[in-house]
Amino acid sequence: MNEKEIGEIRRRVRRDRSNMTAIYGCYVNAQKEIISEFSESTGIMPENEAERYFATMKRVLSGGIGKNLIDITFKTAQVADSPEHKLLMDLRKSALKDQEARLSLYKKIIESVSFDDNYLILLGCDSYDVPFKSRDDETQLDASNETYTYLLCAVCPVKLSKPSLRYIAEEKSFHDGGVAQVLSAPELGFLFPAFDNRATNIYNALFYTKSPKDNHDEFVNAVFNVKPPMPAASQKTAFEALLTTTIADQGSLEGVQTVH
Repeated sequence: MNEKEIGEIRRRVRRDRSNMTAIYGCYVNAQKEIISEFSESTGIMPENEAERYFATMKRVLSGGIGKNLIDITFKTAQVADSPEHKLLMDLRKSALKDQEARLSLYKKIIESVSFDDNYLILLGCDSYDVPFKSRDDETQLDASNETYTYLLCAVCPVKLSKPSLRYIAEEKSFHDGGVAQVLSAPELGFLFPAFDNRATNIYNALFYTKSPKDNHDEFVNAVFNVKPPMPAASQKTAFEALLTTTIADQGSLEGVQTVH
């Protein structure tokens, strides 16, 4: 997926634009135990809560391509017959309403990630009637021959807020507000299937990592059963080392120019 395609989907992740009628969640503690599961209708959800849920999900489509956003490619054999691809397709086909399939995905994620704090797994499904674009890049909203149905997954740490004093209007004074469990930005997540050439591509997914230094290999292997590319930071370090060695071996201006 390129920046325009990611941006097109990212702009949809709002209650007033998407067809994401429900958001599903699984709250997990640091010991990998499920605390609770829930399903929230976005239609009856208070507006401020809906905005925060959608803003959190949208973060999975942010960052640099190749750094935070990594292309995942399935083998042809996986698409034809593999449990990992079938699970994602079943979730997509049921628009996440298949509880057994949701639980299977939750378990894969729980087994493959570790946080010092509790965390929340969020899932959403949207169907997008992709408007036709003419050669001059003009959008025709009333013309569409592609419906793109996709899943969004966000894995977000939940941290305790600092103790504070809060104002109690009825008493017109401040009192101890205690601590609260606050949802943080996603550490990782994914979009499936990919939106390539503004069309559905079930052979690919888009994986998100908050830190370019960590590709969360165990998560990628558990959910997609593929080997992720080397993290961007590690690629840079490896290239710099190779470059230094090559220049040292060449030992001439001509060699440096060749490498450049």
